[in-house]
Amino acid sequence: MKSLTNKNILLAVTGSISAYKSPNIIRKLQELGAQVKVILTNSGSQFITKLSLEIISKNKVYDDLWAENEEMAHINLTRWADVFLIAPASANTINKLANGHANDLLTTTVLASNIPLIIAPAMNQQMFKTIENNLNQLKNKGVISIEEFGEQACGDIGLGRFADTNKIIEVIIKQFQTTELTGKKILITVGATIENIDPVRYISNRSSGKMGVALANTCIEFGAEVYVIYGNISTQLPQKSKNIKVNTADEMFQAVMDNIKDCDIFIGCAAVADYKVKKISPQKIKKHADEINLTLIKNKDIITEVAKNYPNIFIVGFAAESENLLENAKNKLKNKQLNMIIANQISDKNIGFEVDENEVTILTKNKHFFIEKNNKKKIAKKIIKKIINFL
Repeated sequence: MKSLTNKNILLAVTGSISAYKSPNIIRKLQELGAQVKVILTNSGSQFITKLSLEIISKNKVYDDLWAENEEMAHINLTRWADVFLIAPASANTINKLANGHANDLLTTTVLASNIPLIIAPAMNQQMFKTIENNLNQLKNKGVISIEEFGEQACGDIGLGRFADTNKIIEVIIKQFQTTELTGKKILITVGATIENIDPVRYISNRSSGKMGVALANTCIEFGAEVYVIYGNISTQLPQKSKNIKVNTADEMFQAVMDNIKDCDIFIGCAAVADYKVKKISPQKIKKHADEINLTLIKNKDIITEVAKNYPNIFIVGFAAESENLLENAKNKLKNKQLNMIIANQISDKNIGFEVDENEVTILTKNKHFFIEKNNKKKIAKKIIKKIINFL
């Protein structure tokens, strides 16, 4: 698996002669599996064209805060991205960011961002000395600055030389490396189960598996050994987890029980069918009668059985609700004896099932935390960090 697979990098190119090196950064990121989108400032466009960056990134380049059909680009770009890289970062850009300016697409996007911000300054050594106080101010706020000493385009030697591409890539990769879950074994159920009616038809639901896979990828990123038991999904599974395919709720129950031993955390993210058909027809049911009756019987409750039999495991459930969200989630948390439950509203078609974004509330026995609408990768990271805090 490439080290930046499924990662989204937002690259801003500002006014420096070093802007000509930006295409190489984009290619390197793509080779490692990342998706790259670009913000090009007006000054940056004096050194490299928008068209060149669009062709190389294979994505639209953003250059205007007020562009038509780009409503809230400064919000949507930072929601999409996992890391924000400004390379090259000009003296003017650093000064504006240090002083909280918000007069163009780049500066407003930085202010709207809560993701890691990395800058690679590129300027004359004397200019670097002049802006160093502002640069230190940004670093004190958590901005990562990649600085390099050496010969510059003007012939001077000193700090302000644009950092080597490989050094920039290494810093980006480090943002996704953590050992907070090293040594932990985590079992996650993902996707929808299928309950057969006959050889053609079945009962299922709209779960895509995207939330569960996002959680699995985050656990892997944090150093855990991850087992994924998955049903019907419409997304790509992690390559670094042990993946076990099932179809029915009974099969998922058995796979969980076969693999739960020695786990530290169990996350029941799958949308498991509550009921199954009592008698499956061995042949396709013909369309003769105006009505047919199916008798359904209850499936085993997987997460309840795990909680009952493995009290030392940290157990996280999900509550997908169309009404009384928090009340229903609290009841499930208590009745199923879970450590944590993630509640999400399914009546809003823009979040939850089948889409890339979600909005959830994390509930524990005494606390609850609301996570506003964002892409599922970022939601997953916030959930896992909350779990780590409770371990």
